[in-house]
Order: sequence, then structure tokens, then C-alpha cells
Amino acid sequence: MSERRVGSGDPSRGPPGPTAERLRSLDAFRGLTVAAMIFVNNPGTWRHLYPALRHADWNGCTLADLVFPFFLFIVGVAITFSLAAAQRDGAKRLQLLVKVLRRTIIIFGLGLFLNGFPFFNFGSLRIPGVLQRIALCYCFASLTVMSVGTRGQAGITALLLVGYWIALRWIPVPGHDAGALQRGANLAAYIDSLWLHDHMLRSHWDPEGVLSTLPALATTLCGVLTGHWLRSPRAKLERTVGLFVAGNVGIMLGLIVDFWFPINKSLWTSSYVLFTAGAALNVLGLCYWLIDVRGYQRWAQPFVIYGTNPILAYLLPSLLDKALLSGSVTRRDGTTVLLKTHVFERWFLPWASRAHASVLYAATDVLLWLGVMAILYRRRIFIKI
Repeated sequence: MSERRVGSGDPSRGPPGPTAERLRSLDAFRGLTVAAMIFVNNPGTWRHLYPALRHADWNGCTLADLVFPFFLFIVGVAITFSLAAAQRDGAKRLQLLVKVLRRTIIIFGLGLFLNGFPFFNFGSLRIPGVLQRIALCYCFASLTVMSVGTRGQAGITALLLVGYWIALRWIPVPGHDAGALQRGANLAAYIDSLWLHDHMLRSHWDPEGVLSTLPALATTLCGVLTGHWLRSPRAKLERTVGLFVAGNVGIMLGLIVDFWFPINKSLWTSSYVLFTAGAALNVLGLCYWLIDVRGYQRWAQPFVIYGTNPILAYLLPSLLDKALLSGSVTRRDGTTVLLKTHVFERWFLPWASRAHASVLYAATDVLLWLGVMAILYRRRIFIKI
């Protein structure tokens, strides 16, 4: 069957057809991460969740807090492979630059569309967001790869982590002492309030704000450096061992730095970058060993399906969830509830406790969109940006 492609690229993946350098394990890891995004972002109710599926209240890291940095890490790995493939095919620097900027603008625009949907109140439209951060990190990581070598990329990663730590620890914030890291009372929040006033998720700060995008770029560059390792001429077993060693070193460094600069997703602290990059390296290492080294591929097929349309697989469930939260239903007793609440209480709550039903709702959402993505996959339709 012929392959149909819509668009011209995707910052988290290369072309869907096979290439000499393509890693099926990366597709599986990407799809696993997208499925996890859907699962943790769309529970039946936020009031009743298992602790591991809740984001940490402030400092700390749960399973839910691993998902977004995993995706940025994967974006970085894919950048290494996609740019190398483009250069091998003879793409000029200007062509690559235009492609990178076009993808950045499109993904950032999709993020703004998602934030505004369905009412589009531009006076209070949230400017930052998940897709916006993905777009910016993709852009600057790609420009870094195009501008400096591997050592320079490693140096920039270290500079971002150390510089961010110094900035948050030693630059004073009006009304607070230097080093303040409380919610809404830190340098990142102060910059957000100056630049993004009335266009943030919270009243005085945003978890995907301006300054915290810099260490998020470091997460993406960690993926870029991992891509260089996977493209090296070393034996597959040596690459696998290297992933696990680097991963455990990253986790240990993150836990050590946590004593001085707490692991915190909302601030995207340097310790959070190290810890989550280490975790991502271990998960990628496991996928690589199982799929690309040992050849166990059938178990990963559902994740590969998700991984072939990652942006679409994130965008569509998010739009549906926002639509369900925007509509309402009038019950027989005359009370009005959100459409999502009605669906949850009528179709899921009768079968289990609220916490179990909330997980069942999220799992159903994952399976529903897996079916949609499978139809596109079988017809070789890949929505590329």
C-alpha cells in the first residue's frame, strides 16, 4: 500500500518510512510517552486520582511529572537523526533553517489554538503551553546542532543548567530575598508576570513560562547528545550499556543536586532536568535493548502506532477534553453538570470507586485514540508538520 503524508515534518520524529538510521525503539518510546500524556492529562476527575498520577504539589517528582520531559528528550534524539539524514540527502543550511522555523511557528500556533479553544478569548489567552514549549525547544535545539559540534552542545547544556541555578539562587526578586523558590515568589514567576501579564495559566506565574524554558532546552539537548551516542559506530550492546550508565548517573546527580536546588517540574529546575533525563535514558535503553538489540518488537506495536502521529495524538484528545469541559447537561432533577462529569458519572462511576473509575476513564481515552491512530497507520496517513 502506498504511503500518504500530510505536511512536511514533525519535530519529534523523522519520516515515517524506513531509513538506514531509523530506530524502532525510539518510535516505541515516543508512542509510550504520548500514550502516557493522554492517560495523565485526561482522568475522569482530578479530585480522585492515584498519587503517582498526580503532579507533585511543588517539589518532588511523580510518574506524571516524567511525561513532558520524556517527550522533549525524544525531540532532541530525533533532531540528531533527522538533521543528519537531511544533510546526507544534500539539504542546504538555508533550507534546513526555513524548515525548522516553519515547524516552530506551526506548532507554536497549534498550542495557541489549543489554549484558546473553544471560546477564543484573546484578551486573556494563555500564551505559554506544552506545544509552545515543544516548539521553542525544538527550534533552539535544532539551531544549536546546526551551529556547534557535539562538545559545544554539551557545553551549552551545562551552561544552561548551571546558569539557571545561579539565576534562581542569587538574583534577587522584588519583594523577596534572593534564592526564593516558593510558588509565585521566584525569579521565573517574576519574569512571567512582567512579560506575560494576564496571559498565564496562574495569576502570577506559568509552569511553561519564559525563564523555565531555558532548562527545558537543556532537557532537549540531553536528547540530542543521546542521539549522537546512538548514531555512533559502536556495537549495539555497548550503546545499550552506555544508555543505562548515563541514565543512572543522571538520576544520582539529580538526587544530589536536589539538596541545593530541589527537583521541581513547575520551575523545571536543573536537578529536575538531570533526574528526568536519567530516567528517560533508562527507559530508552530498555526499549533499545528489547527492540533493536533482541528483536522483540510485537509488544511495542501499539506504541509505534501512537509514535507515528505524535502531535496529532496529543492535540485531538486535548481538544475533545476541552470540548467536554465546555458543554453541559441538564439532569432530570434540574441540576446542570459539565458534559464530561455526566459521561464519567453515567458510564464509568457505576463500575468502580471514584479513583478506579477515573483511571478507567483515562485508559478508555487511550484505547479510543489508539483505534483512531491505528486507522491512520494502516492507511499510511501520517500528519506531519
